[in-house]
Amino acid sequence: MRHVLLLPLFLGSLLAQTHGLVDAHVHHNGEERFLQDLVARLDKYDGMAFLLVKPEHLEQTARFMAAHPGRLIGFGDVALDDPDVLAQIDRFHKAGFRGLGEISRTRRDYNDPAYTPIYDRAARHGMMLLFHTGIVNRTRPEVAEDVSVDRLRVTLLDNIARRYPKTVIIGAHLGNPDYSWAGEIARWNPNLYFDLSGSTLIKKQEEPTFFKSIFWWSSVASPHTPASKVSAFEKVVFGSDVFGGELSEFDASLERYRKMLNACGVSAEAQANIFGGTLRRILGGAR
Repeated sequence: MRHVLLLPLFLGSLLAQTHGLVDAHVHHNGEERFLQDLVARLDKYDGMAFLLVKPEHLEQTARFMAAHPGRLIGFGDVALDDPDVLAQIDRFHKAGFRGLGEISRTRRDYNDPAYTPIYDRAARHGMMLLFHTGIVNRTRPEVAEDVSVDRLRVTLLDNIARRYPKTVIIGAHLGNPDYSWAGEIARWNPNLYFDLSGSTLIKKQEEPTFFKSIFWWSSVASPHTPASKVSAFEKVVFGSDVFGGELSEFDASLERYRKMLNACGVSAEAQANIFGGTLRRILGGAR
């Protein structure tokens, strides 16, 4: 009976701590039922989600978003190598979408000059960028594909963040497995953040304090690191990487984040920013 009583108490505490939640990484599967279920899940947290939408689902999703204000923030899920990509970006912007992503599976390195017109267009529209970083899945190994994780290296975001200092960039997956590089480039680029979605928090569940070595510079006074009065962990934002309509991953990701942050002794104030405060401020300040 004691354990039965503790579960509602835990859930109530989690709901209170994640009030105003922002999920920076949710893939739309093209089904309106999924959007309905997602909004219902977000209602519990007074939350919102960055919804990653393919061009073919733009009109349907825009109508749904207009009917459910304050819950879904549109991101255009474009392919950088699509010859129509600039026109797609303009259409997403006109529909009120606030970002592009999840950018992935490119045919060139992320910082290749061929992609400069795309980043220029996003910057002109004041749109955020969400990049996949690190290892990428291969769900159909029998099918040949021109994909290389070497083109998706987290270090490539450093150059983009420096060239576009007013563009907010989120790197998905903390560069898995190049965590140290991800932390270091986040440290020096104030416009760069990372989510911890994917397999990392599963892989590191037996050593959650590992992340203290990645986000190490809290309260460090030194000319060798940028001055900051906030926790280094505030370079992290919450992202679930829900795809295929699997909303159970939303709840699982929340639990993994919370366990890691608590194990690392991250303050309630910093956690409030990780789970929503940071991105809400960015949304308020973005064009």
